[in-house]
Amino acid sequence: MNIYVKFLKLINKLRNIFLIKYLFFKLLKKIRLIGIKNSYLHRTSKIESGTTFISSSMDKYSFCGYDCDIVHTLIGSFCSIANNVKIGGGKHPIDWVSTSPVFYKGRDSVRKKFSKHERDKVIKTHIGNDVWIGEGCIIKQGIKIGNGAVIGMGSVVTKDVEPYSIVGGVPARVLRFRFSSDLISKLMKSEWWNLDDNILSEASSYIQNPDLFLEYLKNKSVSISEK
Repeated sequence: MNIYVKFLKLINKLRNIFLIKYLFFKLLKKIRLIGIKNSYLHRTSKIESGTTFISSSMDKYSFCGYDCDIVHTLIGSFCSIANNVKIGGGKHPIDWVSTSPVFYKGRDSVRKKFSKHERDKVIKTHIGNDVWIGEGCIIKQGIKIGNGAVIGMGSVVTKDVEPYSIVGGVPARVLRFRFSSDLISKLMKSEWWNLDDNILSEASSYIQNPDLFLEYLKNKSVSISEK
């Protein structure tokens, strides 16, 4: 019996040690800084630590995971962006003699400048509303991702993504659409992501069924045609 008691105590001790280590790891992960510059972040949205967010905006109830790089990007409402996502990175001039930054204007990793030619202006990347971007995705500068789209983890997005499509791969391609074209049209017209929080709170009872959700909005006199 004493051996059994000692064994249980040892297990509990080890469990506490691993718990402390886990909590310490989480703390270290959380206390890292966030690099936000020239950007707008809605008060209901969140960016996790280790992420850089430059010259970008994020609307209501959206979030971005750990260790992301987001530059020159406009992000809508209710978006879910996983860890290690890269959006809207820089472009090197491929029609010049050289692609090296030592020949164009701006601060770069290499300090030497042989010349300071102007590059083409940065093209904003647009992420719609209710978009889910999986872990480790890379999204090229200037891409437009439609409302309700899903980007599979590890995808490299080099072309615009249609609303409510599910894309994946390198480069990303359409795998399927989330709903029928008729239902997608109705959801797009509803623009539910712009509705008042009180209406959304009531309508959320039907969030698992798009048809019932839209029917509820119709019965509440939330006119889809007026959106």
